[in-house]
Amino acid sequence: MRTVPEEMAARIESGAATICTAWVLRPVAGEPLGFTDHDRDLDLGGVVCRAEGGWTQGAAEAASSLAPGTATVGGATDDLLSEGDILAGRFDGAKVETWRVDWERPDLSVLMRTGSIARLRREGASFVAELEGPTAALDVVVGRTYGRMCDARLGDARCGVDVSAYPGLSCDRTLTACRERFGNVVNFQGFPDIPGEDFLTVYPVEGGRNDGGSRR
Repeated sequence: MRTVPEEMAARIESGAATICTAWVLRPVAGEPLGFTDHDRDLDLGGVVCRAEGGWTQGAAEAASSLAPGTATVGGATDDLLSEGDILAGRFDGAKVETWRVDWERPDLSVLMRTGSIARLRREGASFVAELEGPTAALDVVVGRTYGRMCDARLGDARCGVDVSAYPGLSCDRTLTACRERFGNVVNFQGFPDIPGEDFLTVYPVEGGRNDGGSRR
């Protein structure tokens, strides 16, 4: 639940023109950086939010389920957010806090959103940061998935194929390729007998082996 100071809520409801947006960028390593769309610097809880970065709020999409919400924010590259640091990935995974602040009374502020930088891209002399919400951590596949295709990479430890012995050959991750191209079916990391959508249309055929066993 978001807690809004009563005085701040009253100013917002009155349509006060003293409300601005500030962002606090917290890199994985290093000190936090602050930015604002106000025309003067603000002190937000000890973090100086600079005005000259030209930061602006982009589109935001809220999620009504556990799917991660997304938002974008953009600004100009400067000495704090240099092109070199962006290309070097210094801000990958950084946390971003979005605040609404009364620039006359910076102590009156409310945290609107927190997120992590999922992607930081350059657009000329500017940048656009794509943010994802806290629930994005839940949208990650953990462990193996069960499917007909092999989920190993050709030549890795699970596959075991010596790729130097098969120059020019590729693998399409099917059981057929594993067996016929590489003779490596013993290490096949897929589940070829899992029923797919076509299972719904399968029917017995005359002369076939209808004993409920494998169809291979």
